[in-house]
Amino acid sequence: MVMSMTGYGSDIFHIDGTTITVEIRSVNSRYLDFIPKMPRSFHELELEMKQMVQSHFHRGRIEVYITLTGQPLADKSLVVDWDLLDHYIEKLTEMKERYDLAEMISLATITDQENLITVVETNKELDSLHEQLLTSLEKAISKVMANRQSEGAFLKNDMVERIITIKNMLLLIEERQKEMYHHYHDRMKQRIEDHIGSKIEVDQVQLIQEIALLAEKGDIAEEMTRLSSHLEHFDNAIENEQPIGRKLDFITQEILREINTIGSKSIDIKISEFVVIIKTEIEKIKEQVQNVE
Repeated sequence: MVMSMTGYGSDIFHIDGTTITVEIRSVNSRYLDFIPKMPRSFHELELEMKQMVQSHFHRGRIEVYITLTGQPLADKSLVVDWDLLDHYIEKLTEMKERYDLAEMISLATITDQENLITVVETNKELDSLHEQLLTSLEKAISKVMANRQSEGAFLKNDMVERIITIKNMLLLIEERQKEMYHHYHDRMKQRIEDHIGSKIEVDQVQLIQEIALLAEKGDIAEEMTRLSSHLEHFDNAIENEQPIGRKLDFITQEILREINTIGSKSIDIKISEFVVIIKTEIEKIKEQVQNVE
């Protein structure tokens, strides 16, 4: 089954006056990247969430957003380090006296020191919160998977149609290649007669040698065989149940290499035209493969 790397899914649940929204966005990436964006109170679940994502996805940038609206899930309070503050005031006072400073010690001077006053969050007792959050994440993942499968089916159909087009072009190239020998024969004979005169009998041995040399320069039999093998490999791979994006990318590169060689060897304008069509289809397949998991 072909899976796209792009998808979206979300789920919402409510608990103790708080609405919690879980969203997942999946985009293309060479590897599997888990990007969580959530309140600090959920950080202890990050590893478990990552493991859930890894069990479902193999490639792609998986962005997980958790947002809260309504009542806060944690009570906040200020904690003052009184011992450190006493010592801080004591040293400031000594500095004033030592250097005969008239400036008063302002409240802002104290509150600017982050180590003196800190904000402490106390989570409410919500025993089922973590379990519900993971369940919600699983639901969002299922929606992303369905989205990626739907997109993957479209990608597969598009690539299969383009592979069929390429195979049809190869059949035309093979037919054209068979016609080329007779074409070489007539063209070479005409050239020789133009130089030595039509009344003089053409040396058939020499003619055959010249035709053979010309045909050898345009021989693409090996490339055609390898190309057919790569296309068969592509057909088999695209039906694989495992992640196939990287494999298809490699096969596509091999197909492009062979058709480039065929194009460089071609001395027939018709075959060159077929090669251009094939290369266009391959480039479009390469673009689609970049979206496959």
